[in-house]
Amino acid sequence: MEETHDPNEELHFNNRIPLDELKNAVEQIKKELSKVIIGQDNFIELLIVSLLVDGHVLIEGVPGIAKTVTAKLFAKTLKTDFSRIQFTPDLMPSDILGTSIFNVKQSEFEYKKGPIFSNIVLIDEINRAPAKTQAAMFETMEERQITMDGQTYKMDRPFMVLATQNPIEQEGTYALPEAQLDRFLFKIKVDYPSLEEEVLIIKSHHERKGAIAKETINSVVSPDELNEYKNKIQEVIVEEKVIKYIADIITKTRNHPHLYLGGSPRASIATLNAAKAFAAINGRDFVTPEDVKKALVPVLNHRVILTPEREMEGMTTESVVQMITESVEIPR
Repeated sequence: MEETHDPNEELHFNNRIPLDELKNAVEQIKKELSKVIIGQDNFIELLIVSLLVDGHVLIEGVPGIAKTVTAKLFAKTLKTDFSRIQFTPDLMPSDILGTSIFNVKQSEFEYKKGPIFSNIVLIDEINRAPAKTQAAMFETMEERQITMDGQTYKMDRPFMVLATQNPIEQEGTYALPEAQLDRFLFKIKVDYPSLEEEVLIIKSHHERKGAIAKETINSVVSPDELNEYKNKIQEVIVEEKVIKYIADIITKTRNHPHLYLGGSPRASIATLNAAKAFAAINGRDFVTPEDVKKALVPVLNHRVILTPEREMEGMTTESVVQMITESVEIPR
């Protein structure tokens, strides 16, 4: 007797990499943050993806839309150290990295570590400090170490920089150099909430009755668990045609008429890493073109520069990235 197959029956794929624990941990982080943060689902997901692939995040938006609060509460969901540095126009590199102080008793210089020595570092208003202070972050962000007086000091893992910035047009801001921007995995633009979300934000604040938001958040992921999840993401399968898809899109940014500066190979690698993390947190051990598409705008937002003519016309980097993505054939 011939066996019939129900076409509506769901197909289940067995993952070659066990991803249930990782998926549950991500859900727990989202659940904790939803106690306080309303309507920032994409923002939170991008923070989690960046953490899982050892990336740093630049968060841009006008003051008062919970950029700093979200970053602080996100750090609280992890069982790690956290420090916050407020960047100001008079901030010096030594205020961040630390300095050597002469120890009279031992008759030698002793290095006093600065606030950058932490696991999750929140830099508030990064574009308010001058270029030399921003440049002091280069080695720390890329190499996860600091060299001071010929001595190298390694950062403890995990190490992640969450930097907020006000839009460049605002008074008293310095544009970040391209070389520093390139060291951020994502640039996340945070917009004003919708009317419905605004109502929920006001209600949520009212119902907390003065309770401190940070105290309602529990730490749910340890550094060891985080390390295990990072290793699993490295094993996520990426087919040759998906790698070619990423390369096609990034290469097109380099000779597009609307762009003055395109994406570097670091942008290609960032897209690949982010796409693997998107696949893993959705319980898949293989990358799809959709995962790549989700990563492209936050990865390229700060890495491509519009030509002056297009900028004057009010065009955005997001719209150009979207245009390029649509012009490249999706692999089947």
